[in-house]
Amino acid sequence: MSKDVLVLEQVSMKFGDGATSVPALVDIDLNVSEGEMVAIMGASGSGKSTLLTVAGGLLPPSSGSVWVDGKNLRECAPRQLSAIRRRTLGFIFQDFNLVPSLNTLENVALPLELDGVRLRKATRIAMEALALVELSEYAGRYPSELSGGQQQRVAIARAVVGGRSLILADEPTGALDSSTSEIVLGMLRDRVDSGASCIIVTHDARHAAWADRIVFIRDGRIVDQARSESPSVLLTRSRPESTP
Repeated sequence: MSKDVLVLEQVSMKFGDGATSVPALVDIDLNVSEGEMVAIMGASGSGKSTLLTVAGGLLPPSSGSVWVDGKNLRECAPRQLSAIRRRTLGFIFQDFNLVPSLNTLENVALPLELDGVRLRKATRIAMEALALVELSEYAGRYPSELSGGQQQRVAIARAVVGGRSLILADEPTGALDSSTSEIVLGMLRDRVDSGASCIIVTHDARHAAWADRIVFIRDGRIVDQARSESPSVLLTRSRPESTP
């Protein structure tokens, strides 16, 4: 029986105070098991990215609990939380978040070096990750010298480097063409099939179909869940409800 790598229990998130507060997440219950890919679908502003931010410990929820690999993030000291983000969590952001003063290889190796891995070993592991996303020949280039799609692939290599057990991907194929998107999704799928867990936020039903389970979110609430189905079914489910 697979263990739960990520557990969200009654998680709510509000921005602002008092009468002006805006609910971003409302009573979210979500489990992601070892070796499972979960796709999050919903309209813009539905809370998808906020869910990833809270799940990854980048922002504490207003209420509820987030457990990663058996640890309650609310009970973790800042240093322990940072260690969890370096060793267990891999983030793929919409805006890449690459360090402009570091070249491609250095960006991918950075999490390993911050965790105390020796430079030579970190470099070797980072090169292996770049090979997975077919960017080995760009190891010495800086982010400003890469296309948007290439930067996205660097960000993905950085997220999976070092064998992290939970990958959180916010529209990881947003800057990629269809053929490169297939490569990236296949790579994420391979990592999941090897035992990692992954949450992928996407608007594209074809991409969600790579997941084992699809969670539909609307106005900060989970409104439906299903095992992966055909893209046409997913497109229908992910459309906002029409107003009378």
